[in-house]
Amino acid sequence: MADVVFYIFAAIAVGSALGVVISKNPVGSLLFMVATLASLAGTFVLMEAHFLAAIQVIVYAGAIMVLFLFVIMLLNLGHEYEQDLRRGAFAVLSFAVVGGVAGLLAQALRTAPPPEAAAGARAIAEAVREHGAVGAMAEPLYTTYVVAFEITGILLLVAIVGAIVLAKRRVA
Repeated sequence: MADVVFYIFAAIAVGSALGVVISKNPVGSLLFMVATLASLAGTFVLMEAHFLAAIQVIVYAGAIMVLFLFVIMLLNLGHEYEQDLRRGAFAVLSFAVVGGVAGLLAQALRTAPPPEAAAGARAIAEAVREHGAVGAMAEPLYTTYVVAFEITGILLLVAIVGAIVLAKRRVA
């Protein structure tokens, strides 16, 4: 059952990522990005990485998307709202899909974890006992994945500088 839920989350992530690129409306693109990040959080839940799932939703789908929305509003990249009123069927279909995925996720979480998941949970518990919760996450982040961590920070800095440069051109 977990495989089926994983493929559903993967399909939602790929589909909404394509929606980010294809969408002509910046606000729609932003909402597709939120759907992508939410489906990634769902895959983290399937891997029993609940902290990463919570951080994915709180930091990326919450804070970063609000920042992007403010940039869109600052640049005045709005759209006509009359078109949105005609898309009621899409909203109903979206709620149905989200409800179905939530039901499948709830059913998958009710089942007992496989035996190999217990080995991973024991390794995580041992790392938390040895280094503490923050140390268990910080040690691989700042040793094994330090390059990816630094590249992410540089990309966020470039995005902020680019938004400021674009906004400054419009104001001046």
